[in-house]
Amino acid sequence: MDADATRTRARDYLDTAAETVRMVAAECLDDVVSAAHLLIDSLRSGGKILICGNGGSAADAQHLATEFVSTFTIDNLRPSIPAIALTTDTSLLTAIANDFGAEGVFERQVESLGREGDVLIAISTSGNSLNVIRAAERARSQGLRVVALTGASGGDLAGLADAAVRVPSTVTAHIQECHLAVEQLLASLVEDALYPRAQRASAEGTSGGAERALPTTEEV
Repeated sequence: MDADATRTRARDYLDTAAETVRMVAAECLDDVVSAAHLLIDSLRSGGKILICGNGGSAADAQHLATEFVSTFTIDNLRPSIPAIALTTDTSLLTAIANDFGAEGVFERQVESLGREGDVLIAISTSGNSLNVIRAAERARSQGLRVVALTGASGGDLAGLADAAVRVPSTVTAHIQECHLAVEQLLASLVEDALYPRAQRASAEGTSGGAERALPTTEEV
């Protein structure tokens, strides 16, 4: 592939990615807001967030848990928000897979860690990952709320969710890109709701100027 063809391919890909994000804003905004309120209400009541997914969605689970437990932006150093990625403990994951089958790797952890009032964020581009579906079923049986992030069809997972964000695409890569944007947005909405910047600035005696929503590249 020559340079011009590569440039065209790259532009087409990025244009499609950007258009898919715009479609999420147009079609999924109410679902994102509903998901944010489920998380906020749970955390205000002493709940926590559990997150699961496979492959790239497993990486998303870890990323999103980090945004909650550490901080979303370094200019708003607030108390930690309880969140657990169910994708990180290789000893536990392989033990459950060996003892109960791979379909139970998240379900078993929800059984152990989930409490009524918590929220499970279940991530599956197809909406049909069996181990994610079983985790959602277990969560509902134990009184957890479920937020699903899927592709356009929603699969079986969307029907188990209290709030389902169905990215309007059938292309896995673009669904995953939009999932990351939605996850970052959820972290931002939750952080701002629980620890508003203006209130924190007032309490800490800071003053002056408009507050930045995000750090600059020099700060990270």
